Amino acid sequence: MRVYVYTREVNNDEYPDGLARSVHMAYETDEGERQVLNRNYGILFAKGEITEKNTILPLGVRNPKIFMMEDGVVGISAERVYEYGETDERAAGKVILWRTKDLINFCDEEMVPVMDIEKYGPSDFLGLDSDIVEKARLYWNPITYMGISVPGEITVRSEQELDAVTADVSYSDGSHREKRIDWDKTGIRFDVSGEYSLTGKVSQQRLRFPLAKGYGDPVIFPWEGKWYFLSTNDNLNDIGIYVREADNVEGLFREGVEQHLILPFDPERGFEQTFWAPEFHVIGGELYILFAVSGHVWGPQCHMMKFKKGGSIIDENSWENPIRVCRADGSYLTEKEGAITLDMTYISAKSGSYVIWSYREKMGTEFDTGSMLYIATVDDKEPWKLTSEPVLLTRPLYGWENVAGTINNEGPYSFIKDGKVYVTYSGGSANAYTYVLGLFTADEDKDLLNISNWTKGRVPVLSFYSVKGEFGPGHNSFFINEDGEMMIAFHGETDIKSNLRCDGIRRVHFRQDGTPYFQMSAEEDLKEAVVETVLHVKN
Repeated sequence: MRVYVYTREVNNDEYPDGLARSVHMAYETDEGERQVLNRNYGILFAKGEITEKNTILPLGVRNPKIFMMEDGVVGISAERVYEYGETDERAAGKVILWRTKDLINFCDEEMVPVMDIEKYGPSDFLGLDSDIVEKARLYWNPITYMGISVPGEITVRSEQELDAVTADVSYSDGSHREKRIDWDKTGIRFDVSGEYSLTGKVSQQRLRFPLAKGYGDPVIFPWEGKWYFLSTNDNLNDIGIYVREADNVEGLFREGVEQHLILPFDPERGFEQTFWAPEFHVIGGELYILFAVSGHVWGPQCHMMKFKKGGSIIDENSWENPIRVCRADGSYLTEKEGAITLDMTYISAKSGSYVIWSYREKMGTEFDTGSMLYIATVDDKEPWKLTSEPVLLTRPLYGWENVAGTINNEGPYSFIKDGKVYVTYSGGSANAYTYVLGLFTADEDKDLLNISNWTKGRVPVLSFYSVKGEFGPGHNSFFINEDGEMMIAFHGETDIKSNLRCDGIRRVHFRQDGTPYFQMSAEEDLKEAVVETVLHVKN
């Protein structure tokens, strides 16, 4: 089967330079039709460079080629250019080279002389084994619902045994999951043996988009039998931290739900603007809110606010005075003029406790560093105080991270599953359609301060190409819902031209290999389905 590589035409309104000047891929079907991979979003992006001024020089590619190298290695090359397509004279006579065996995993890019690859006959397309192409298709293309199965006959002795029967839901990549069934138990006697025709509806939490308009950076959190919602409140100019309380997740977004102010505008305490990205975290058995705030002079800085035992989350007086996060020596995270810290999150792994946050210097000047992510260890007894030096985790070098004049790595949030730490983070513009989610992974028992233990994804795991009608999805959080399923909360826009941040929630799917997949729409996830079976009650 033929695989094609190409770049796309630049469209400043819908697909700007940082995205278009990347390597895209497509394959040819047996019928001769060309089908795109990754929804026609780029797959290989040239890394930008750090300049002598500590700024980022964005780079792109043109004229990509594909060819077969030794030992079954597929090579993909491209000429390196500047962000807007100008020739990079520094790369004269050289091309970027990526190597892969499966069109899924790629070695780091390297610059090689053009003459080194000419012997392979580079072309716009390459014929590959159909098994390789099929696996790449399953990986890069949407994962969709395939069907539901339940046993043809069920024998139970109690209502509790019936409730434990689940449906098996299958997906296009070969993955499966079990789902609770809401059975229609009308007329069934569990105290008398008998046979019944039984129907039930497969349970699935479906939440509309948008859920709430004018709220960024959403966090959903269960605590002592209630559910809570935190966010940056754009509707009130990001002044104050507000929280919602409800009996269930849907209730957090019902019309007229009350918003409780728990950290108000307060010049005396230095809290005057940019009450940004609050997050609930339980650290050392204590509940905290991690957030950023500015005083009279603009410049958000990371703070932590501790919950008083026996208090009420929605009561301002149940929270201790916020503490600004500091280094091990007691100095603040940054004391540089014009430098900002924000979007702090917390990770509890087997290797220790960590915080990750976003840092930026000289924003809006020619020396703007762009926002970058740092990581450090903390002691759970005093989590507002680092116990290690900050370590640089990532800077926005890829075109999808520094696209259209934005230079962002921000909004980290994590979960741990099967011994792996997964950290999502955001790149692109925080209130525009280019906002996306990137992903870092590491082994839970490894030292997370050692950057070599992390793997950074080459492409966004969620973008405006992922789910129809959702633009700029980013700055997310995770939670486990009432059915025990992992959900992702995020903000995005309802239109490609809109800058109004709105909240969305959907289920996180896990591929056959156990890795997370964030791009599944409600329609791709589960069709509303009624299942039927024969029920035998025995006593």
